[in-house]
Amino acid sequence: MIKIFTTEKVKELDQYTIINEPVTSIDLVERASVVFIREFMRRYSKQNRIVVFAGQGNNGADALAISRLLINEEYKVETFLFNPTQYLSPECRENKIRLQDLENAYFTEVTEHFVPPALNEHDIVIDGLFGSGLNRPLTGGFAAVVKYINESDATVVSIDIPSGLFGEDNGSNDPDTIIKANLTLTFGFPKLAFLLSDNEKYVGEWKTLNIGIHPEIIDATKTSYFLTTEEDINKTLKKRSVFAHKGIFGHALLIAGSRGKMGASLLSAEACLRSGAGLVTVHVPSCGEQIIQTAFPEAMLSLDQNSEHFTALPDISAYSAVGIGPGLGQHSESATAFKQLLQTVEKPIVIDADALNLISADSALIPFIPKRSILTPHPKEFDRLAGESGSAYQRLMRAHTFASEYKLCVILKGAYTAICTPEGNIYFNNSGNPGMATAGSGDILTGIILGLLAQGYEPETAAAIGVFIHGTAGDLSLINQSEESLLSGDIIQMLGKAFKQMR
Repeated sequence: MIKIFTTEKVKELDQYTIINEPVTSIDLVERASVVFIREFMRRYSKQNRIVVFAGQGNNGADALAISRLLINEEYKVETFLFNPTQYLSPECRENKIRLQDLENAYFTEVTEHFVPPALNEHDIVIDGLFGSGLNRPLTGGFAAVVKYINESDATVVSIDIPSGLFGEDNGSNDPDTIIKANLTLTFGFPKLAFLLSDNEKYVGEWKTLNIGIHPEIIDATKTSYFLTTEEDINKTLKKRSVFAHKGIFGHALLIAGSRGKMGASLLSAEACLRSGAGLVTVHVPSCGEQIIQTAFPEAMLSLDQNSEHFTALPDISAYSAVGIGPGLGQHSESATAFKQLLQTVEKPIVIDADALNLISADSALIPFIPKRSILTPHPKEFDRLAGESGSAYQRLMRAHTFASEYKLCVILKGAYTAICTPEGNIYFNNSGNPGMATAGSGDILTGIILGLLAQGYEPETAAAIGVFIHGTAGDLSLINQSEESLLSGDIIQMLGKAFKQMR
């Protein structure tokens, strides 16, 4: 797991590294700057003019060091240091001196009036005005500089974090005073703000650069935020015995489908079996019998007494895991049968789609949800469940609170899907792509997680593996598809390769 720390914690980690490595603060700036230009040089040609904007603090120190290093690599660089109070941090002051020692440094220190250079689409702006310690919106001259950069046609690369963006909650921020970067090269760890949909237009593409923060303090410092890696998934996947048989891998019950929405039950059921469940039984209204038996003969059927929708709970005692929701519909009879399920089942279950909407319509059902059950809402479904949120950060915090309060596992779907656990941790996922925003994709995720739960994986583990495998299968699908053309069926066809890649 990659730990994600708040900006306040990152300062503590930096300070520990300086004292215990030991390394001087100015040398840590140099180290970060060297790592930055290595990545920068890999991406951008010396044919481009580089225009660097530096602030008065340590983000500005990074920017000035980067200017010097790029000049030494024979890039064409112009540097502007904004110093309206005529006070620089010690590291910034030292890097100003080092830069000015170069004969070919085009350097301007702005203390009062700024005459901006003309920027065009061939220019690269390096933004080093403010770092992650900012906690109030930019105003005055700095706000004007941000607006000027954002209105230009130049490509913008931010150092560590786009200037003006807060590291976590931007609810009180002014969106007009935040740099809109094309690329953010961040140091040490991802910032929580990078993983929230509201901030995509500011952060752009982002990449984390290793600057050698002391491993002891990383291990010792607690956090509630993590980014899941492929290595984590590899370690948690169970190895199958040579003498295994289908009974070992569980029998899943999927309650899904209604007239006109049988496709959802098909997609989910196939994903369940392709994720390793030994057996899957699909409980559908009788209108779905011929569809399921013809399109997916590997599944067994449990037919509802109603031909249109879910009305009666089958005997669930024989099943190792239960999932409900894809294509279910929200008929009042379905709501009654769903309530009976919640009051009957004693194991964690997977709840998705219309089953979530039934809970939203009757919040009295929430206390009956079995502890550690897995809920898979997209943002709108979660807002209906827990109340409207004014921002992605607020929604994440509500999901965190909801999961902790009711002892549930809440999968808040989207880019960097967040898995909020009963213990209060949040695990972000970084597999997947925008092409997966297509009909049936969520039904497949439900099936994958149900299949893992049936095999005996702990709910939180099933959620983490399921989300990562789902995204990886979506990524593999793009080898032969475009984001526009990708279908849910393509994701299912790549599940085998996704599991194989994890191993």
